[in-house]
Amino acid sequence: MAAAAAIPGSISSRSLVSCDPKAALIGSVRHLEASIVPSTAANPSRRRWVVKLLHAVEPAKRNDSVAPLAAAAASMAEALVEEKGREREEEEEEEVDYDQLARELENASPLEIMDKALEKFGNDIAIAFSGAEDVALIEYARLTGRPFRVFSLDTGRLNPETYRFFDAVEKHYDIHIEYMFPDAVEVQAFVRSKGLFSFYEDGHQECCRVRKVRPLRRALKGLRAWITGQRKDQSPGTRAHIPVVQVDPSFEGLDGGIGSLIKWNPVACVEGNDIWNFLRTMDVPVNSLHSQGYVSIGCEPCTRPVLPGQHEREGRWWWEDAKAKECGLHKGNIAQEEAQKLGSNGNGAATINKSDIFETQAIVNLSRPGIENLLRLENRREPWLVVLYAPWCRFCQGMEASYVELAEKLSGTGIKVGKFRADGDQKPFAQQELQLRSFPTILFFPEHASRPIKYPSERRDVDSLLAFINALW
Repeated sequence: MAAAAAIPGSISSRSLVSCDPKAALIGSVRHLEASIVPSTAANPSRRRWVVKLLHAVEPAKRNDSVAPLAAAAASMAEALVEEKGREREEEEEEEVDYDQLARELENASPLEIMDKALEKFGNDIAIAFSGAEDVALIEYARLTGRPFRVFSLDTGRLNPETYRFFDAVEKHYDIHIEYMFPDAVEVQAFVRSKGLFSFYEDGHQECCRVRKVRPLRRALKGLRAWITGQRKDQSPGTRAHIPVVQVDPSFEGLDGGIGSLIKWNPVACVEGNDIWNFLRTMDVPVNSLHSQGYVSIGCEPCTRPVLPGQHEREGRWWWEDAKAKECGLHKGNIAQEEAQKLGSNGNGAATINKSDIFETQAIVNLSRPGIENLLRLENRREPWLVVLYAPWCRFCQGMEASYVELAEKLSGTGIKVGKFRADGDQKPFAQQELQLRSFPTILFFPEHASRPIKYPSERRDVDSLLAFINALW
């Protein structure tokens, strides 16, 4: 008998034997998974998930003996599609504009911001803990009632008190801090070539890059978001415009590429005093170094106590320029770089429409020729006290009131009080001729001496400055 003509759309016995419903189902699911892909919009502050929907296809006619099996396979596929859809409902199906989100959360409490961050990223987010007052972040996370992760950078140069504090925090919160260490081979090569304390001579950036920045980069590559304790009031000229949430401008996250890491700063708008009030109220363990005058705490060789009235960052890298007091972990938030581009003098100085300081008739504003003449004189008619300053420097701003008061007290005594702006293109001259190392620098020009005498202390109150003058005059 001649073979029966094939019926269009039917399934032959040969195809029935070779058809594996399970394999076909797996293939369909894999196709579905491949169609769900992450997408980064042209604007890196936006992240979204794009879901390509599968289109239903009208099934061809089939034999009755195959229908139940095919129906079961279709039912299973539909169930898996629905399950996959439910999983993605928690993801960012719609565009997230983090600039807009930051504006919406600007007046939110740290607890609300922390809760939002943990809710959104779950196990793909972690708190960066430095061993200082940022323990407040861990307390806020605990108060949300959500699970959370904590990591810390162990540079190998921390104070003993900080290591003991880490242990106390782990026990208090019943957590395990995920420690990140620098590469041993890299540290060994660095120390052998430059010594243990090279940062005192050529700056801290290289050491921080080896011991902190690169370990942080490795840690963040396993996350989609991280939480920091940055505050706007922490560092002069560098953190004034920190948003509460942002696309990280410096580091990459788990997915790689620009926009793959989100950075949360829940206490960005909180002042240091309010952080400490919160820690005391909640009876949170704190680093014992705080009771010894330390405020901002880093590595042992680069951290020291601050004096009353000094800004907290004056205890970090105190031998360097005030505007350089960042280790590189948050370099994307440094507003100074942008400020330099806007400088009115066109030389890279941060003069972004900042009004001058030390403005009073009792203080003489010295020009470059004026300060050069003062340097050349070996027999001056009267002694001079001169501050080398930059108006954007928080430490200069901090001593403005005391310096103005001192000038008014010295008015009519025979001592001239002056100021010389030493940033921008004047800085190389000031460094070479005026002993400038950081702002502010205070110099006393005696009547009968060719070289000025540098004020050696960081106590810049009126009584301390008067004692310095009286000792030399």
